[in-house]
Amino acid sequence: MKALVLKSTGNLYRLCTEKGELIQGRLAGKVRLDARKSTNPVVVGDSVEITVESDEALITAIHPRKNYIIRKSLNLSKQTHILAANLDQAILLATLVAPRTSTGFIDRFLATAEAYRIPAIIIFNKTDILDKELKKMQRELIDMYSDIGYTCFAISSLEKKDVEKVKKLLKDKVTLLSGHSGTGKSTLINAIQPGLTLKTGNISDVHLKGKHTTTFSELHKLDGGGYIIDTPGIKELGLVEMKKEEVGHYFPEFRALMHDCRFNTCTHTHEPGCAVLKALEEGKIYEERYHNYLGILSGDETDWKAWE
Repeated sequence: MKALVLKSTGNLYRLCTEKGELIQGRLAGKVRLDARKSTNPVVVGDSVEITVESDEALITAIHPRKNYIIRKSLNLSKQTHILAANLDQAILLATLVAPRTSTGFIDRFLATAEAYRIPAIIIFNKTDILDKELKKMQRELIDMYSDIGYTCFAISSLEKKDVEKVKKLLKDKVTLLSGHSGTGKSTLINAIQPGLTLKTGNISDVHLKGKHTTTFSELHKLDGGGYIIDTPGIKELGLVEMKKEEVGHYFPEFRALMHDCRFNTCTHTHEPGCAVLKALEEGKIYEERYHNYLGILSGDETDWKAWE
């Protein structure tokens, strides 16, 4: 029997069968796990085969994933943690204050989504608390990411018309909703699907950082069609499974120029005849994006981790 993984909490899994029945499951010992060093072999969004024994299911096989989104494990640097699998799109909920989301973090999220061919959307939340200067900054960021080709806009999750706008994006799709703790993910999901009553938290007054209210990723079915996956607030998003010469492929504005570079292995940092560097000099590529690209190549985390 097939089932969909709704939630993963350690060795226990919440599953929904093909008949729509909810059941708790465990991983059968004989299951051949992915060779990749992941902390969670079965993840939210996975399609699995199960056998039911009494009131519990045993997961006997994991069907191939069409995609997934991944990050480094927080505790074990050599391992990875998969946030969710089989996604139609990924939404990053960002905020300019309480807490602030840096463009370095945004660009790492976008590059990760590009690497696994997951369409990404950026939504800036909490427009209701921005002053004039921050609204101007937000407009500039929206213009930049929209110009690159990303769907990007601003909302207040307290405004019904804004919530309806997000609802339209979610219809009949499996969507990952991610971002730092405190950006309002649970509040937004509650507004979209009020019956869920997800726990929401306050912002720490000391550092203006969010407090974790979601501990594990969880998939929720939406009345309007589709599913939304609520994830724990991400503090870190170190990129994995990427070679340096590949990173430029995950910046769409770089990718559009690469065929004009003199060398196929161009890293767009120093090589003669680099079309990306030429475009940068001519102001055709955003300096902030290029700066964040260099940060990814160097492994420098100071431009994005300061706003955990």
